[in-house]
Amino acid sequence: MTAEPGRGSLTTRIVLACVAVAGIAVLVAGVVMAGLARRSAQNVLQDSLSAQADVIASQVDERGLGSRAVGLGRVAEVVRGQGIAVVILLPRRGIQSNADQRSVQAATTAGLDGIANARRISTTVGVDGTDYLVESRRIGASSGFALVEPVRMAADTQRILIRNILFALGAGLLVAALAGALLGRLLGRPLRRTADVAAAMRQGRRDLRAPVEGPAEVAEVAQAVNELSVALQHSEERQREFLLSVSHELRTPLTAVHGFAESLADGVATDPRHAGQVIQQESQRLERLVSDLLDLARIGADQFQLDLAHVDLRETLGACAEVWRVRCERQGVRFRLELPPVPAVARTDPRRIRQVLDGLAENALRVTPAGAQLTMSLRQEQGAVTIQVRDGGPGLSTEDYAVAFQPGVLNQKYRGRRPVGSGIGLALAHGLVTRLGGALTAGPAPEGGAAFTIVLPTT
Repeated sequence: MTAEPGRGSLTTRIVLACVAVAGIAVLVAGVVMAGLARRSAQNVLQDSLSAQADVIASQVDERGLGSRAVGLGRVAEVVRGQGIAVVILLPRRGIQSNADQRSVQAATTAGLDGIANARRISTTVGVDGTDYLVESRRIGASSGFALVEPVRMAADTQRILIRNILFALGAGLLVAALAGALLGRLLGRPLRRTADVAAAMRQGRRDLRAPVEGPAEVAEVAQAVNELSVALQHSEERQREFLLSVSHELRTPLTAVHGFAESLADGVATDPRHAGQVIQQESQRLERLVSDLLDLARIGADQFQLDLAHVDLRETLGACAEVWRVRCERQGVRFRLELPPVPAVARTDPRRIRQVLDGLAENALRVTPAGAQLTMSLRQEQGAVTIQVRDGGPGLSTEDYAVAFQPGVLNQKYRGRRPVGSGIGLALAHGLVTRLGGALTAGPAPEGGAAFTIVLPTT
């Protein structure tokens, strides 16, 4: 089974996603790390410069001589080798320094001129786009000095940092690609097997099952495909059984029609009138069967027409009862009609509801023995009208109620054990009632057989 053009495989997409996430994570971490490294280096330099300023301040007095006879000029020569400039402030001579102009400007900006008002100054100032660390100390009443050092990261340090970031980026991308490939294989393998099973199902195979493995979501997909395969297998088996049942129902009248027509054609029919009546009856039976099949096929289609109107179902059941009372008397079956004293109005199609009642009554009469009772009842309830067709036949099992309206199921189960119809009637009745906005259910009847209950909305 191949993927559609323009669509990458699941493994490729997972690898790309993992690489993208890892790359972004490493780059963000590198940027953050560079900032932290810069700030850390600046703090270290500031602390170091502050410590040196404290040492110098403790050894130099206002006249330039300390307890150890170390002059500030000599100190300046020592620290200049470390890239640190010394700027001196004398009361009457002002700022004295051999440092570059920027260092002097940085010291001035930091407030060296006002050092007499502060014991010490520790800050960072910017001059012409360059940051300078300034540590100023007061010596005596109004003298002071400042150590000025530019904030810069050595080129070697920058190269090491960039190299480390690139190395981390490469390692992260490699690990992400390997992890994505492994994850893609773990997810893709069971999905691919499931897809192969689905493709085989499309070709008509129903005996294959997808392996239920992998993560929970992938396993659920495989389990769903397996359940679908089982459901399709059962559905197709029922369809075959239904077709066999319908074929049997069609063959019986066709055999009768063919046999009597052949006897008439050969001139050997002893009673042509009887032969014609049989042919007519069997052809009508065929017509009803074909009509039921067409209705069953059209129920789910948009062209299935309904003529809905507000109908007093007492009249519908009364007219239906007149027909079925006579038919019950012919077979020795007692017939009972239960109607409410007030109108029971529902919005429905009277022709279709009569079709449903005739179908249910025919099924009931087929299995009701002589002396038993067949009942039609109608009652008005809150927001609904309920119709029941109950019989005194052998009834159905609890399992039968759940599948009673599936085409051909009861026919297949009870053929040869009790009188059965084509297997279409109950399915057609259920479809018609559903299209009418109602519900049709099956259950046990107080008469001893089965009860089929129709519930129709009143509006």
